[in-house]
Amino acid sequence: MSKSSVSLWVRDLPRPECLSYEECARRSAAGVEAYWSRERPRREKAKAAVSDAAARQIGALSDREILIAGAVAYWCEGTKNKPHRRYDRIDFINSDPRVIHFFLRFLETAGVCDERIVFQIHIHETADLATAERFWREAVGIECATFNRPLIKRHRPRTVRKNTGPDYHGCLRVQVRRSAGVYRQIEGWCNAVLAGPDGGLRATKLPGEDSNLG
Repeated sequence: MSKSSVSLWVRDLPRPECLSYEECARRSAAGVEAYWSRERPRREKAKAAVSDAAARQIGALSDREILIAGAVAYWCEGTKNKPHRRYDRIDFINSDPRVIHFFLRFLETAGVCDERIVFQIHIHETADLATAERFWREAVGIECATFNRPLIKRHRPRTVRKNTGPDYHGCLRVQVRRSAGVYRQIEGWCNAVLAGPDGGLRATKLPGEDSNLG
């Protein structure tokens, strides 16, 4: 077949459909979705395998390990003394019921009885307070637990909040009566945890400049 014949043959072939921008975008999005529908389960399975292996590596916690983890958790999320003002009391707040449950386990391990613990819900006024109260009482799991009057956060129209919907239950504040001694124990436990390998930082005063509630 000569070159001219080939050119005529190609010219006579039906031309492909000219797609609009919208159709190209639709097909591209469909291709991406098809890819992730296959890839996402594989990645989630791989992530779960790593997480499960790490959980097995930790295993059951001893009382000593609970005290270490609980003291560090408090130093991250709890109210601490400031240079200009000493609190010397346990005051902890978090929105994750698992963290609250572990902190209560920590307090029990530290010798704090349930009667000394007081709870308070911090929640936005647009949320369902009654549902939040039921949620946190169930999460706490302490019969006749003492709940102070909730702290209601006023809504600011200009603020775009992400923590909304039926899964939002606010935060739970955990306070301990007569807790100066336990607070000083936490200071000591954190000093030990944060000390260097040779213990050189053991005598260093913990900063405690910030406070989640101050």
